[in-house]
Amino acid sequence: MPRLPTDRLTRKNSGTPFKAPLVVSGKNGNALHVHALEAKAARLGLYKGQPLANARAMVQPLHIVPADEKADAALLDGIADWCDRFTPLISLDAPDGLFLDITGAAHLFGGEAAMLAHVTGMIAKQGFVVRGAIAGTSLAAHALARFAPAIVPPGSEAQAVAPLPITALECDDKILRALRHAGLKSIGMVAERLHSELSERLGKSFVTRLRVMLGAEEQPLNPRRALPDLMAERHFAEPVVTQDTIAAALLGLAQSLSEILEREGRGARLLEAVFFRADGKVDRIAIKTGEPLRDPKIMMRLLNQKLDALADPLDAGFGFDLVRLEALLAEETKPGTISFDHDENARRQIAFLVDRLSVRFGEHRVQRFVPQDTHIPEGAGAAVPAQDRDFGAEGWTLKRAPGDPPRRPLRLLQKPEGVSAMASVPDGPPMRFRWRQCLHEVARAEGPERIAMDWWRNAGLTRDYFRVETQAGQRFWLYRDGPYGGLAPRWYLQGVFA
Repeated sequence: MPRLPTDRLTRKNSGTPFKAPLVVSGKNGNALHVHALEAKAARLGLYKGQPLANARAMVQPLHIVPADEKADAALLDGIADWCDRFTPLISLDAPDGLFLDITGAAHLFGGEAAMLAHVTGMIAKQGFVVRGAIAGTSLAAHALARFAPAIVPPGSEAQAVAPLPITALECDDKILRALRHAGLKSIGMVAERLHSELSERLGKSFVTRLRVMLGAEEQPLNPRRALPDLMAERHFAEPVVTQDTIAAALLGLAQSLSEILEREGRGARLLEAVFFRADGKVDRIAIKTGEPLRDPKIMMRLLNQKLDALADPLDAGFGFDLVRLEALLAEETKPGTISFDHDENARRQIAFLVDRLSVRFGEHRVQRFVPQDTHIPEGAGAAVPAQDRDFGAEGWTLKRAPGDPPRRPLRLLQKPEGVSAMASVPDGPPMRFRWRQCLHEVARAEGPERIAMDWWRNAGLTRDYFRVETQAGQRFWLYRDGPYGGLAPRWYLQGVFA
């Protein structure tokens, strides 16, 4: 898309061309230059990189708009999303290009020539000036698309790019000046020189770029999105807009994906439904599950719940012409041995409830506690997402005999709160204490239970914990710091028993 900034402005203007030639201005230091221009301005002798003052002197009037690189990048990202219907291996070729790895996909569209015409034609219908090329390496396709669009057979990259000017190498101005000074005007003339000589004078990175462009070396693409493990999709001859048709298509895809997962002995942990609109917009809906899933009915319930919870409802616009269901993460499922007294159905219902709540409110808002290897009460448990299985239940836990009362309160305060307490002896339990302006008389007390701090993490004092019951029947968990070194003991309340 050689004129992406001007195409964006024209589409923003409802597709109506501007009366005066359109020029997008950029800033380099304190000087303004022509960042992009439409074809009408180029035919009048203006060119990209020209000082803006010179452009104004040559052509009057001009419609000048400041460059908005963030908007251009967002638009290119949207086009890349739309191109995901052709291949999932898409890489950005900023600021105005895309790389599509069509290996093994061209035959689905009638061959390379038909696919290239189809892709460029559909993008052109959306109001963009587009040129494309197919070659065995990314840099060869990059150069050909900009200077001589063509389809190059495998192994013919060197012959195809040889006539191109050295500007197709898109190197630094310093390197281009050196090449011109040596009398090299085309890529073919540069390729005839010894690579050792070029490497010594222009650097190894230049030689690597040249070799990739000539097809002697490959530079792998960096896909902008992770490839799904499995996927199923459905194309529509005519765009669909009704919710019933979309829901039926999604259910069919869930059933197809379920059959594939069943055949491979895997289950989906991360699902994404992708809706491709006819006008180029792409909507994505993702759900995560706590356990591998391959039941299509449960997939649909979670997807519908996610759709219902969207702040902006799914808008079909002019209709969807492609719907895809992807298993971004699929894990192997291992059969487990279930005892006769184990309520497997209840466990599955709880897991399904966690998934539903996580879909509606967000996975980080539905949490569970896992024990930690520490005796310090406030650090004995950590809250983690309930769906995350990376955190096991291993850790230090307090043992108690059957029938014994709990030795830890169900509710811990977020931070221990200081209380004023009076004890009969320095090491004894409190007889009364005041907490939050209320005086509590102690009827029964049990303790102390001494807990030392982690010396390698915290140099705090050793705590003596007491379980106390007041005359009103309330039960609290208090601890005392001290007395140490002649200092008066300090009392804190950390938890309340149910």
